Amino acid sequence: MEAPPDNDVLWARALHFTHHDGSPALQGVSVGVREGEILAVSGPRGSGKTTLLRCLSGMVRPQDGEVWFNSVPVHTMGPLKRERLRRDRFGWIDPAPVLVPELSAWENAALPLMLRGTGRRRAKTAAMEWLDRLDVGGRAARRRPHELRQAERQRVCIARALAVAPAVLFADEPTAPLHRADRAHVLRTLTTAARSHGITVLLATSDARTAALADRTVALLDGRRVRTVHLPPVAETAVATGTPGTPGAEGRAACSLSA
Repeated sequence: MEAPPDNDVLWARALHFTHHDGSPALQGVSVGVREGEILAVSGPRGSGKTTLLRCLSGMVRPQDGEVWFNSVPVHTMGPLKRERLRRDRFGWIDPAPVLVPELSAWENAALPLMLRGTGRRRAKTAAMEWLDRLDVGGRAARRRPHELRQAERQRVCIARALAVAPAVLFADEPTAPLHRADRAHVLRTLTTAARSHGITVLLATSDARTAALADRTVALLDGRRVRTVHLPPVAETAVATGTPGTPGAEGRAACSLSA
C-alpha cells in the first residue's frame, strides 16, 4: 500500500468502480487534493464525477484502488467508521434539495450539528449565520420546506453543509436547480467560505464557468482522467443553437487522455 503525499488532505490511487448494470463509472482514476484547495471535477454527464465524489467521501467503497483522508485509509474502513467520518469531517451538497419536511429551514440546517451533540441554541446560531449569508434568514428560516421556493430549499441544503464547518465539502452540481442570479450568489458564498474557513472543496460540475472558479480542475470522460475537456456554459444561446466556434457547439467534448 503506497503512502499518500503529506500535503494532500485527500488522495486516491487507481480507483475502479462499476455500476450494478455492469457499466464502468471509474477506470483507474487517481487524484490528490491539497488542504484548503477548491478542486473542480469537470466533465459531461455520465463521465464519473458523482461516483468519484462518492468514493472520496466514503459514501461508497471503490471496487479497487485506495482512498486516504489525512493519511487514514478510508477504503479499508467499515460502514460505521465511514459514516462517522462523513458526519464528523465532511459536508455534502446534492444536485437537488433534500430536506426533512417536518422541520423548519433553520432546523434542517442545524440538524447535523445537533446529531453531533451540539446544543440547540448553539446549533441554531451556526445555522442562522449561513442562512442569512445565503438570503434565507428571517421569516424564511422559520418556514418548512414546502413553503419555500426550490432555490431557497437548495440554499438551505448548502447552509446545512457549511454550518458543520467541514474539513472537506463535497458539492455535486450544487447550483443545478438555481437560476443564473442565484447560481452566481451561491457560488460566491461557497468559494468565500472555503477560503476564509480553510475548507477543502471538491466541486463536481459540467459548467465551464463554475469550474473556472476553482483553483484547479480535474477533467473526466467515460470514467477516465483526461487532460482537457471543453464544457459548454449553461444557458448560452450560442450553445443551444450550435453556433460554430462555440465550445460544445457540435455536442462533443474535445479531450486527450492523461499521462
